[in-house]
Amino acid sequence: MTMTRRRTLFAALPALALVATACGSPGADDRSAPAATSKTKHRVTVSVPAGRGGAPFDTKRTVVVPRGWTMSVWARLDAPRLAVWTPDRRLLVSRPGHGDVQVLTPRKGKAPAARTLLSGLRQPHGLAFRGNTLYVAESNRIDTVAYAKGKATGKRQLIGGLPDAKSPELGGQYAHALKSVAVAANGTVYLSIGSTGNISAQDRSASPQRATIMRWSPTTKKLQVYARGVRNGTGLALDPKGAVWTAVNNRDQIEYPYHRDYDGDGSDDYGKVITSYVNDHPMEALAKLRSGRDLGWPYCQPQPDVSAGRKGTKFDLGDRPFIRDAETNPTGSKLDCAKLRRLERGFPAHSAPLGLAFATLPKPFGTGALVATHGSWNRTPPRAPTVTFLHWSKGKLGGRQILVSGFQNGDGSRWGRPVAAVRGPDGAVYITDDQAGAVYRLARS
Repeated sequence: MTMTRRRTLFAALPALALVATACGSPGADDRSAPAATSKTKHRVTVSVPAGRGGAPFDTKRTVVVPRGWTMSVWARLDAPRLAVWTPDRRLLVSRPGHGDVQVLTPRKGKAPAARTLLSGLRQPHGLAFRGNTLYVAESNRIDTVAYAKGKATGKRQLIGGLPDAKSPELGGQYAHALKSVAVAANGTVYLSIGSTGNISAQDRSASPQRATIMRWSPTTKKLQVYARGVRNGTGLALDPKGAVWTAVNNRDQIEYPYHRDYDGDGSDDYGKVITSYVNDHPMEALAKLRSGRDLGWPYCQPQPDVSAGRKGTKFDLGDRPFIRDAETNPTGSKLDCAKLRRLERGFPAHSAPLGLAFATLPKPFGTGALVATHGSWNRTPPRAPTVTFLHWSKGKLGGRQILVSGFQNGDGSRWGRPVAAVRGPDGAVYITDDQAGAVYRLARS
């Protein structure tokens, strides 16, 4: 699922390609995700132009991409996270570990020119534009900045008092302190506040409430809960019609929630932590939000099983119900999971979806959601990182199509971990990778 430092993410894109976050193991795939074949995918070597080498590109790296596409190292940047394109066609990248936002200016035939746009920030993460105003999500606040010609001026706090590891009541413990931000055309701001831990139920009664997507009104200047039970909604974006979507990192080490034998030893396995069950449960959420929606955490979990609780069952990651969490809600008294709105879409467990962006790509893809998944941090075997596309039509997202895979070696080790994928003004997809320290350009050849 999510690593304390590296699994919190999101990126917000301009109108051109809204904000800037699943992978599969055998049997753990979406029925509507087409299988990769030699007719649709091919393995290519990642192109590394002169001056952009060094580990992990000191050896040949290959990825699987759509046939007719290529991937190259566009820029080298230490620990890049979320990204957004500016109105004047530069790429901004947040670096929470460095406390800054970098601006990358494209140069024909050369690596982009990189410099610091903003520095001295507190774990900056989510980025979004509304016109020429840049919104920056720090761990404890949302700022606005006037942007023009590669420069930022007039930084001011728009929303303050957000919880992070420095909040006195949390004693320095906060697993998901990084914030995401998205901004509607009318100036309404949506932001994520992650949970403090894996199953920290006290987040649902905190002030401000944690494990939420919050909404700030430009009219009332007030911050209110928009959706709750969102363990770590690092992916946050508006679809082309203005609806808010979040991609969520769900819990780890879930207990088996059925009174039956799962591991084959003949005994009731209810309430046991069984690795083979944990590996595929709960599914990660990709939800279309509306005011008052509850995604259930930590009391209810989205269920991918076609045959509930049966070992070896097929999985379906679309239009899924919620079931009671055996550890936190065994009797259903905490929350009636059957009454929760079914989950629109999702990813296999422990995919760690981070950046989420809506964009229009060249045929045959069209308009849809780009989601970068970081891969698992404690699954055995590890869930591999990917960049995924889900087609959007009439307010709904279809099945997953893997755009890029191959970051993980056969032994489970990785040379890269994508964080965000955003469409550039040239039609290519730009992908940040905080492990490889790179920004890739995925484009038709």
